[in-house]
Amino acid sequence: MTNLRARARASSLRMAFIVGVIGLILIELANIYFIMPMPGSQRMRSIDEAYLIHSWRWPLRFLFGAMVLVGVFSAWRAPGWRKWLVPVALLLAGFVAYVANFQMAADHMFRQASALNMQPLERNKVAADRLVVGVDMNGESRAYPLEFIGYHHQVRDTVGGKEVLVSYCTVCRTGRVFSPIVGGRSETFRLVGMDHFNAMFEDKTTKTWWRQANGEAVVGDLKGSRLEELPSWQVTLKQWLVLHPRSLVMQGDPKFAGEYAKDYAFERGTSRKTLTGTDTASWHDKSWVVGIKSNGHTKAYDWNRLRYQRIVNDDVGGTPIVLVMAPDNVSYYAFERRDKQTRFALRRDSLIAFLGDSLLATGRAYALSGQNKTDTLRAVNASQEFWHSWRTFQPGTERY
Repeated sequence: MTNLRARARASSLRMAFIVGVIGLILIELANIYFIMPMPGSQRMRSIDEAYLIHSWRWPLRFLFGAMVLVGVFSAWRAPGWRKWLVPVALLLAGFVAYVANFQMAADHMFRQASALNMQPLERNKVAADRLVVGVDMNGESRAYPLEFIGYHHQVRDTVGGKEVLVSYCTVCRTGRVFSPIVGGRSETFRLVGMDHFNAMFEDKTTKTWWRQANGEAVVGDLKGSRLEELPSWQVTLKQWLVLHPRSLVMQGDPKFAGEYAKDYAFERGTSRKTLTGTDTASWHDKSWVVGIKSNGHTKAYDWNRLRYQRIVNDDVGGTPIVLVMAPDNVSYYAFERRDKQTRFALRRDSLIAFLGDSLLATGRAYALSGQNKTDTLRAVNASQEFWHSWRTFQPGTERY
């Protein structure tokens, strides 16, 4: 009877070891599967489950680790060759944990610049035809090249005395600039993964997850909150410096020279990579659109049509807008028209009002001639991104 009890206890301990090892492996795999671009993972509505697993990962690790420790000696005493499965299982669990936490963790794959290096035009080394996300506030302007922020995903800076979080997601082709002020104080964020192919950031204080495409807190204590989006433009550096000749330009961190984009394939839409490549047709998942939001309404404009048409006079949520393509075929601007009756045509690089005699230079949209040379048009945030991203995070969007 004693022997039977001893064998039963030994069997239970070995089973605890097996369950513990399997549990450790599964918790590490699950912790990255739902928040990284794995087969099928980004098309699931699993953000709540992903956050739950992520939040409970340490208690679960301790639980399964304790089971491994309790049963490891009994498992090693197994007769014959089976005891050699113990070191194999431990090595496998350790390997999976290392890969999941150091090789595939988002903030390890895409690291932050050690220091932000902003330089004036005379010391700039970025090519003039590279795309940038430009920010202009309180008389100060700065440009952040996509070749750099596309890798880092986020850059923290101060422009015109205001803190900014400049973000970019290459899988969605979304460039957004937010105020990092949460609850009245400056917050720190880290890249934690992605959901529906869009980058997610985790704040340091509450561990809430925030969506890069619209600044929305999707899970955590602050769920439902939104970061304030700040005005920004996506244009070539050459176009930006014409409008902002005193602008500072972000330079790459030498530590990440091997990680930065070496060519123009992503920026020019010639890449055919699965995650970041472009479909040159219209209204396909990886097709480009320009999206505009106003008064709770959203509308998407096909990039191919915009390049052909050059200028669009339209209405978004009751706001009359004009969307115009610059001569370089990659820079674009959106402005709010004075009223629905005032429409614009494009002549060279200037907007001509159909009504009245105002002539406005694109980019700044200030009057060069006409009755009121101090007249201006208010810039409207417009985002170039993949169609799958815009329609996912702007449900109910109209199509122009």
